[in-house]
Amino acid sequence: MSSAVEGKTAPVSVMSALILRAIVDQTIMPEFERTGGTARMIWDPTVGLIRRIAEGEMADAIVAIDWAIDELESKDLLDPASRRPLAQASVGVAVLAGAPRPDISTPEALRRILLDTPTLVYSRTGASGIFFEKMIDDFGIGDEIRAKALVVNAGLTAERLVSGEVAIAIQQVSELLAVPGTDLVGALPSELGATTDFSVAVFKNTAAADAAERFLGELFTPLARRAYQAAGLEPRF
Repeated sequence: MSSAVEGKTAPVSVMSALILRAIVDQTIMPEFERTGGTARMIWDPTVGLIRRIAEGEMADAIVAIDWAIDELESKDLLDPASRRPLAQASVGVAVLAGAPRPDISTPEALRRILLDTPTLVYSRTGASGIFFEKMIDDFGIGDEIRAKALVVNAGLTAERLVSGEVAIAIQQVSELLAVPGTDLVGALPSELGATTDFSVAVFKNTAAADAAERFLGELFTPLARRAYQAAGLEPRF
C-alpha cells in the first residue's frame, strides 16, 4: 500500500507548538494533502504538549522547542535519527495598527516601556512567556508587570490588542504577525538573547513512521522556507 493511500485512511498525528499554526494551515497542509496525505494536528504551547505526553497522550511526530525535544529524547520516546533543527523564533512586541510604536531598541528602553505602558499581554505557557517572565524578574520589575498584565494560557496574544483589552502584546514575532489589525514593533533587543530554537522528530512507538517522515519533510521544502521567512522565523536548514 502506498504512503499516500495510508495517509488517506489513517491521518498522521502531529503535535506542534503554536508557532507553526498559520504556516501549516496556509502552506504545508495544502501541499501535503495534494500528494494524498492527511494529518491531524494537535496544537498547544510546548509546555502544554509536554504535559499532555506526560498524561499519556501520544502522536506520530512532534514540532517543539529544543529543550522539550531533548527531554523526550532522554526518556527514549523519540527516534533520535529523525530529529532535525527547523527554525529559530524571536520574541517581539506588537501594538494596535496605527498606534505609536514604542522604543524597544535597548534593554533599558524596553524596561522603561514595560513600566510605562498601562496594559500588556503575554502567554505564560509558550516559549515567549517563559522568556518574558524571566526577563522581567531579571529587570527587577516582575511584581509591577504581573500586577497589570493580562496573562493567557494559550492562543495569539495580539488578538487582545484588536479587542481593545491591552496596549502592548508580547509573543513570538511569527505569532504576532499572524493577527491582522496589529503592527509589529520589532524583536526584543538582541543582547537579551530572546530567541528560541525549534526542532522536529518522530515518536519511537508510532506505527506510521513513514507517513510522519513524509509530513515532516513538507516542513523543509523551499516553499516552507519562504513561508518561515515571511512569518518572521529564521530557517535552521
